[in-house]
Amino acid sequence: MDRDSAPQEITSLVGREVYTNNGVFIGEVEDLRLNLDSENVTGLALHELNRELFGAEISSARGIIVPYRWVQSVGDVIIVNDIVERIQRQKDDEDAEDEVAA
Repeated sequence: MDRDSAPQEITSLVGREVYTNNGVFIGEVEDLRLNLDSENVTGLALHELNRELFGAEISSARGIIVPYRWVQSVGDVIIVNDIVERIQRQKDDEDAEDEVAA
């Protein structure tokens, strides 16, 4: 995000789609987590999550919160680090190890 540009209303983030820097859809911004003392956005509350990434976890939850420090850029869409994909790969690797051990 260009820090020298004119500030925007934080509510303009609501409704934007969130993708990893590899182009994988994560979800849509539903709300923001704020630190009122420092007047900063600390997280993006996402819903309409990608079922392939989150599978069974999303059936029991309303959404997820992505730390704002993961955000790389904000435009028509929001781009975040590929950390979400890495977490999913680790989970898949753990599931595969459990299947082998069973």
